[in-house]
Formats: sequence, C-alpha cells, structure tokens
Amino acid sequence: MKKPFFALFFFFFTLISFAQKSEYSILTIADSLKENANAVVRLDQTDIAILSQRSMNVKNHRVVTVFNEKGFNATDAYEFYDKSTTVRSIEATIYDAFGKEIKKIRRKDFRDQSVVGGSTLFSESRYVYLDYTPVSYPFTVEFNSEVQSSSTAFIPRWMPLRGFNFSIEKSILNVVYPTDLGFKKKEFQFSNFNVKKNTDTNTQLSYTAANILAQKQEDHSPSYKELFPQVMMGLEHFHLEGVDGTATNWTDFGKWYSEKILSGTTDLPAETKAKIKAIVGDEKDPIKKAKLVYDFVQKKSRYVSIQVGIGGWKPMLATDVDRLGYGDCKALTNYTKALLEAVDVPSYNTVLYGDTYKTNIESDFVSMQGNHMILSIPNGNHYTWLECTSQDDPFGYQGTFTDDRDVLVIKPEGGEIVRTKVYEDNGNTQKDKGIYSIDENGNFSGSISIVSEGSQYSSKARIENLQPTEKEAHYKEYWDNINNLKLGKITFSNDKENIRFTEDVQLSAINYASISANKMIFAIDAFNQNTGNIKRIRNRKSPFQIQRGYLDSDEIEINLPAGFAIEFLPSNFELKGKFGEYKTEIIKKENNKLTYKRSMFLNKGKYSNKEYDEYRLFMEQISKNDNAKIILTKN
Repeated sequence: MKKPFFALFFFFFTLISFAQKSEYSILTIADSLKENANAVVRLDQTDIAILSQRSMNVKNHRVVTVFNEKGFNATDAYEFYDKSTTVRSIEATIYDAFGKEIKKIRRKDFRDQSVVGGSTLFSESRYVYLDYTPVSYPFTVEFNSEVQSSSTAFIPRWMPLRGFNFSIEKSILNVVYPTDLGFKKKEFQFSNFNVKKNTDTNTQLSYTAANILAQKQEDHSPSYKELFPQVMMGLEHFHLEGVDGTATNWTDFGKWYSEKILSGTTDLPAETKAKIKAIVGDEKDPIKKAKLVYDFVQKKSRYVSIQVGIGGWKPMLATDVDRLGYGDCKALTNYTKALLEAVDVPSYNTVLYGDTYKTNIESDFVSMQGNHMILSIPNGNHYTWLECTSQDDPFGYQGTFTDDRDVLVIKPEGGEIVRTKVYEDNGNTQKDKGIYSIDENGNFSGSISIVSEGSQYSSKARIENLQPTEKEAHYKEYWDNINNLKLGKITFSNDKENIRFTEDVQLSAINYASISANKMIFAIDAFNQNTGNIKRIRNRKSPFQIQRGYLDSDEIEINLPAGFAIEFLPSNFELKGKFGEYKTEIIKKENNKLTYKRSMFLNKGKYSNKEYDEYRLFMEQISKNDNAKIILTKN
C-alpha cells in the first residue's frame, strides 16, 4: 500500500516543483499582491519610439494572471488601427495556473472588426482584440503587440495601475525621441506608490513601477485616474491626419486645428442650405436661429457612438452626414456648425472629456486631449453649449456628461480653455407635491407631482422614453420603501424651453401600515425617503467627493384613517453641517389631516478621508429621520 502513496506524492512534488520553476506560475506571486486582486499584472512593458515627427512605434508586452471573470479586463489585449495606424504584430499565449502553456493565439485568431458595426462612415476605424473564453481560473495571458503610426499628436499615457482591484508586480515605460520635437511630460500622483524614474534626458525617458498592491474602490471616491500614478506625454511638433502641427500654446494649437484639421469639412449641398434658410426664415436673433437648426439636426440625424481619437480627429464631411443621416460626436458637431454657418451664426468645435465624472482638459499641458466633441455658440459674454449627439436634450442643456469642466474651444483665431456651464447646487432641484391616504386596514393610496430641474433633469427626463416594464422597474426601485407598490396612471411633461421635467404618478399599496392589536404604525415620509446606506469603511484611504449637490423640497398632505387617534407623532427635525442642511416639519390639521414638509440640501465638494465618517453620520441621521414612524391608536 505504501508504494502507490509515495508514487503519488512524488508525482505531485514533481508537478509543484516544475510549476515553481515556471515564470508565470501563481505560486511565485506574493500573497500581498493577491489580496483584493481580481488580476495581477506580472509585467507590463511599453516601449515607445518616436522616430520622427511623422513616425511613432509602440510595443506592448503584458503578462497578466487573471483570478476571476472581473479580472479579464486587466489583460488589455487589443489594438486600434486606421489609415494612419498599422498593427504590425499581435499575439497572445495562454498559460494555466502553474505556467503550463495552454494555447497560442496568432493574429489571424484575434477578432478584427469595425469600431462601429455596419457603418460605412467609420469603415477605416477598426480594432483587433483577444476573444478568449477561459476553461478555468486562474490563468495567465501573455500579450505582445507592435503598432506603427504616422500620427504623433497623441502619445499613450503611462498608467501602471488602470483600475481598482488589480495589482502590479512590475510596470515599465521606455520612451526614446529626437531632440528637436519638443518632447514634454507631466507626472501625476507618484507619492505613496513605488514608482521610480530611471532615465530623463533630452532623448530618453523611463520609469519603473513595482509591487503596487490592489486598491479597493471606496464609496464616493474619486476616479482611479485622480488617485493612481500616471505620466502624460506630448510633442510640441507633431503630425496628425496628414498634416504637421505645433502645440506650444493653446492659441497656436487651436489656430492650427481650425486651419489644418477642420478647414474644408463644413461644405453643404445647395439644397440643404436652402432648406435650413427656409426653416430659419426672417429670424434675426442668432440664438433663436440656432434653436431652429438644433431642432433640425435632432430630427434628421442619429448618433453613432465612437470616441474622439479612435475614429480619427478630423470630422467627417458635413456632406456625408447630410447624406447618411448619422455620425459620431465630431461628425454631428461639425454638421451642426455647417448648418449654422449657412444662416450666419458663428459656432466653434469644442473638445472635452465627456463623462458623468467631471474631468478637465489639462490646461497647463498643451496637447491633443479629450474623448468627446460638442459645439459652442458665443452668446454675449458666455457660450451656449450644444450636445449634438442627443436627439432629446433641450437646446443649450448640458446635463451631467459635459457640465462644469475645462474644455478647449477651437476658434479660427486660436484655442481657448473655458469652463462649461456650472449647475449650482441650489438649482439642481426636485420639488414634490403630493397627497396620500391610509385607510382603516393600513392600505395606501396617493398621487404625487415631481418637478426636476438643473442636473436632476438629466436623470429624470430619460424615464419618458423607457419601455413600460422598465418604467415600472424604475418606480419600484425609486419607491423601494413602499412594499406591495402598485402603479396607476403615469403622465409626463417635458418642458424643454425651461428645462423642467414633471412626473405625475398615481400609486397604491396594500398593508403599507402595520397593524397590531389596536395600533397602526407607518413611516410618514412615503415619497422621498433617503434609503441609501453610506457604507462604513474602516481605515478609509482615499478622499471622497460629492460630484453634484442638490436641493429637494417636499410638501405632502396626509389623510389619516377615520376612527384612529394620534398616539405618537415624530418631532420636527433640523440638521446643519458642512455637507448641507436638512429639515422636516409636521403640521396637524383638522379632520385627521397632516401636512408633511421636508427639505434637503446637499453641497458638492471634495473632502478628506478623515471627514468620511462625519459625512456617513450626517446621512445616517437623515435616513433615520426619513423613516420616522407615526403611531395611531384605534378609538
């Protein structure tokens, strides 16, 4: 009996010994790097060779051990290409947990497709990506690619840590460049991370990052791009879309972009010019003209999603958009600009980072930046901003995708960094006015009118276009404090002129109140409870922020059931602090009626990690008071 046991033991010992010798075995990963990690980046080496103003070569060698499905994105096993960029080589090798090779994937085995399926407008913009379904976890991907580009306007940022719950064994950046192109860099968030600058001369730059532990995402924390180390790079003399360019200051850069990239893209067919002039008619006011043009664009065109940079930086011709009826953000912005030109309204293409998380153009680093384009129209001493990709947005409304951030306005006379519209906290309003009744069995029936403005309009107006099942799911989630919710008639009013969205909803619920013996208990605040728990985080590391503040105000009439008297009524409550203000008031009226008033004001802001507990307690007090109960006794 002993021989098979020792043979088996020797087999496993040999297997483990072999695995330990393998470069990519999980046994060689430090335990500290595995903690909180969905994947460990074993090696991420980027070699950038800027050979001339019109030639850049980028090689990537990445080895990533993936522990679960969430970790696959860390492989970053893809490359984009177009008429100015060629993928010279791309391959991947898959290894099992102990470093044994499972599969080798050549270029022909990668998926190759257009960035927009079925689009002729973007047929030259494509990407190749690893399409691999793992048999088991963990496994390791070794990825190699080489990309050659004639465009040197956009040098990839170095970001060793590109998200939460990934750790880094080693990340390397090597850059070589000529002395006469004005190479420049900007470093971010190096402190508290093991990042070393190895070389920094007039022709070379190199960094190494090592043993960076996986970072957990903490509630309300800033974007990882604002927390983790990165290096931004650029050239003062670069090449883009077939022309040489200069970026020494925003004025010269904007002038170059206007003259060399945007010039000649706004021609329109005579028929279309005649049509838009007929629509505008005798109107003289430029903003009123722009409203008519914007309405025309929204009805005629549709948006094809593609980021600035991936589909090129030069907008498609306005004639193409006019013919096809669709385009990306650059194409639709430029098309709207062309139509405005036809009716003598000046406007400017504007580049920015579009996201609900506010991200600025780095104003002190003149370079090609951004992932989105909108249109700006001069309006007195400020600008009116148009989101040309939306078929629903009111004229001049920015919402949460482009508001309150630094953007680059591109004028014929030069570029200008401008702040987009800031929706002040007290203008981001939701006003509730409603009524509900509780019958003798504890059943609830009521109606409410919810009016939303400012940035709150952005989140509410979308409800109008939801499918019936989606609409029902939305309200059941919104009023998750009401069990057995049944929705009645729902109507909407979308006042785009004043940017005001109104929801009128009828609703009911059986057993809203709990009844025990001769007592009835229920929460007075039925319509706008703050039920979101702020998670307790021990030893919080990151700062936190409130991206947008708001002001909610409610006035609700409550009809109590006949035959019941009030035994207990919650006290009026008021709370003030650095994060905002909160107040409730309950007014007794005759004939078993109450009026419930509530206001909540939250300040936007950035706060230190040490202030998080104070914020959590502030919100907990509000949540607790929102759930305050009334007790009735049967007569």
